Amino acid sequence: MGSFLKKKGWILGLVILAVIFPLVIQNAYFLHVLTLAFIWMIAVYGLNLLAGYTGYLSLAHAGFFAIGAYSLGLLTVKTGMNYWAALILACMITSVIGCLIGIVALRTREHFFAIYTLCVGYIIYLVIDKWDSLTGGVRGLIGIPAPTNIGPLSFDSSFSQYYLVLFFLISTVFIMYRIVHSLTGRTFIAIRNSEDLAQTIGISTMKNKLLVFVISTFFAGLAGALYASFIRFIGPDIAYVTVIFDLLTYLLVGGIGTLAGPIVGTFLIVTVSQSLQFLQDYRMLIFGPMLTILIIFYPRGIAGAFLDWRVKLSSKKRNKQVPGKAYFDSKSEEEQKVKEG
Repeated sequence: MGSFLKKKGWILGLVILAVIFPLVIQNAYFLHVLTLAFIWMIAVYGLNLLAGYTGYLSLAHAGFFAIGAYSLGLLTVKTGMNYWAALILACMITSVIGCLIGIVALRTREHFFAIYTLCVGYIIYLVIDKWDSLTGGVRGLIGIPAPTNIGPLSFDSSFSQYYLVLFFLISTVFIMYRIVHSLTGRTFIAIRNSEDLAQTIGISTMKNKLLVFVISTFFAGLAGALYASFIRFIGPDIAYVTVIFDLLTYLLVGGIGTLAGPIVGTFLIVTVSQSLQFLQDYRMLIFGPMLTILIIFYPRGIAGAFLDWRVKLSSKKRNKQVPGKAYFDSKSEEEQKVKEG
């Protein structure tokens, strides 16, 4: 109970810090960078649910991100649809396309699934790039409107859009927490641990894999739609394969299969990248070795390493208080990691 309250206090503290940040640090550049980071966090959470908790690494999420962005852009610019209706419809369009792709993709496993989704992602990029009459091709899509007013609330400024994106991020974290700690979330983890064993105990693996794939694409589409309305201009480069590798970097650094990982990894990499803009041409030379070292020594990322350390620390304390519990504590260590994640 105490650990739960302590964790809840940390979460509340981070939320308060994020809320008061624009009031204390009145810097438009920092606000812009943080808003972009929040948008990427939402996309990484969708990828984390699929790859971290179900064990299926999708390399098509940059494509789904772009589908969400272009859906909102086309609906608002070319049809004049209300922003909020377009946002909902963009997420639905992304989910439907994700469902159709998932029905085929999820018949494969492991590296075959990753290769298949990588090809799908590249096809989405080519469609956006070459379908000039619809997407604008290499010229991109300009004039995407900002979110329309909700009563007295206006979202024309970067200040108000920061809070809007923060609201969606907090909602995403809450939804992910509820999913992971539900029976459905345990089912996803069972599929990740052993899909064959999950089938033998009566779990419909295909149904659950398709469900998590659609949820994952939904959040990718949501992030893409928010990105389009924030930047107000999109091009085919947002669907390119480099974007998915950026998302994977955020996830691996933060901690795959942990709830804090997407926030930690995205915030750290985005802020460090902005600080090292003068070394942009040597970016991969810097992050490549760092990522390799991190995966070798901390395969669960920064958040995972912290959780492992905390589990071991609490286990040592219990062993000192009650001798002879070492055997049972070592057996329950993995279960505790899942709960903490």
